[in-house]
Amino acid sequence: MSKMSAECGIPDGALAAAMDTVGEWYGGDRMAPLDTPLTTEEIWASQVQDVLASRGIVADLSRFGDKWFSGRPANAEWLSFLHRLKNAGYVVGMLSNMVPSWDRLWREMVPRADALFDHTVFSFSCGYRKPEATIFALAAGRCGLPPASCVLVDDLAANCAGARVAGWHAVEFSDAMQAAAELTAVLADLGDLADLAGVAGAAGAAGLAGVAGAAGLARVAGGQPGPGLGCPP
Repeated sequence: MSKMSAECGIPDGALAAAMDTVGEWYGGDRMAPLDTPLTTEEIWASQVQDVLASRGIVADLSRFGDKWFSGRPANAEWLSFLHRLKNAGYVVGMLSNMVPSWDRLWREMVPRADALFDHTVFSFSCGYRKPEATIFALAAGRCGLPPASCVLVDDLAANCAGARVAGWHAVEFSDAMQAAAELTAVLADLGDLADLAGVAGAAGAAGLAGVAGAAGLARVAGGQPGPGLGCPP
C-alpha cells in the first residue's frame, strides 16, 4: 500500500483510509466492493478518488490494478516450494478474494500458473469470499476432499481463522521460509509423510527434507495473492 501511495503522490495511510470509507459504503471491508464484486474497478476507483479529494488529496487512480501490479515480482521462493509439493503428489490450489480485472494480472506474474494450480476458486466467480465458511466448503468440494484434509496458507489472520472454523488447517504466511516450515509440520501431523530429500535446498528453507507428500491426502491452497504473489490482501 505504501508503494502504491508513493507512486500516486498520496500521503501514507490516506489511500487505505479512503478505501476503508468506500468499503463501508458497501457494507464490507476495503476490498469487498471489488472482489465480490459489488461494483466495477473503474467506479470504485472514482469513488476512492472522490473521498481523497474531499480530504484535500488529488490523485489519479484510473487503471488501479495495472498500477498496483506494475513492477511487483512473484515470490519465486514460495512458488518453487509449491511446485515441489505439486510434483510430490499434492493437490495445489489457489483460493483467493480476487478482483475480476486482476485475474489477468496475477497470471502474467506467475510462470506456468495453469500447470501449478490444480484448481482455482475466486470470490468474483463464486460470490463468496474469505473468511466466509461457504467458500472453504466450495473449495474442498471442488477437490473432492474433506475439510480436515485441506490447508490454507494466507497472509491474513482473519482468513486463517475462517479456514479453521470451516474445519481446515491454516498457516499464516509471513515469508516463504516460515510458511514452508509450518506447512511441513501441519502435513506431518496429518500423517502424510514421504521422503523428499532435496526440497529444503530448493525451497531455501532449512529443515524441510522429508516434507509430507502422498497424492490426494492433503490439499495445499494458496491464499489471496499476497503470500505467494506479492499482491494486495
